Amino acid sequence: MADEDDQLTIDELAQRTGMTVRNVRAHQSRGLLPPPEVRGRTGYYRSDHVARIELIKELQADGYNLELIGRLVDTAGGASNEVLTFTRAVRAPFGDEEPRIVEASELAENWNSSDPALLDRAVSLGLLSDLGDGRYEELSPRLARAGAELAQLGIPAEAALEVVAKLRKQAESVARTFIALFIEEVWQPFEAADRPEERFGEVQEALTRLRPLAAESLLAVFGLVMNEAVDRAFGRELARLGDEARRDKPKGKGRRSRARMRTNKRTIK
Repeated sequence: MADEDDQLTIDELAQRTGMTVRNVRAHQSRGLLPPPEVRGRTGYYRSDHVARIELIKELQADGYNLELIGRLVDTAGGASNEVLTFTRAVRAPFGDEEPRIVEASELAENWNSSDPALLDRAVSLGLLSDLGDGRYEELSPRLARAGAELAQLGIPAEAALEVVAKLRKQAESVARTFIALFIEEVWQPFEAADRPEERFGEVQEALTRLRPLAAESLLAVFGLVMNEAVDRAFGRELARLGDEARRDKPKGKGRRSRARMRTNKRTIK
């Protein structure tokens, strides 16, 4: 006996997937859905049709239009799992942090300030998401902890947020650099080769590996640059302190010391 999922009429397929018959037919006319198996005068749909419709719905919910969905499906040779894995890799958050919900009062305590302008600034920088009723989603708890430690060191929250604003601009430039690297060295050659199905997995793996590689490279380069910057900055400060010490040294002290030594020598004689 055939599996029930392999003998669905178009009405049953629409009911199973929560779509209208009209939309199912529209997807089929666009080439997004394979034709059914026709037995007699009735078309029967299988479990892979159900999976394809669920894929289309998920991708539409993620903001993909039907034309792009069709191209992704074609590129993956119709394999729904391949498309889902690739699009999830594209949409996956960078890093493993889980956002957390915080109250405005907790933020005020961490920042040593209850100025509402600070909250607005943090929201505009993408650090917080305003949930209403004095509750916020902290998108990067790690960054929030760093801000709290800066406050403990006596650095005002306003200054810390301005540092974040500057870092964000620099990070956007770094992100564009790595995305351009992927597009130019991986995606464009893949496109130029007419998107061969057998290489789709390689492209997906390259995208997945790009994330940790970008983070590791950025951290390593930052370590080198930070060491050089600290050496330069504190080298200048130490040189300045040395100059001040020489200027503050009493004049004539050396001559008086030598005079006393000559006097002591005559006394001894």
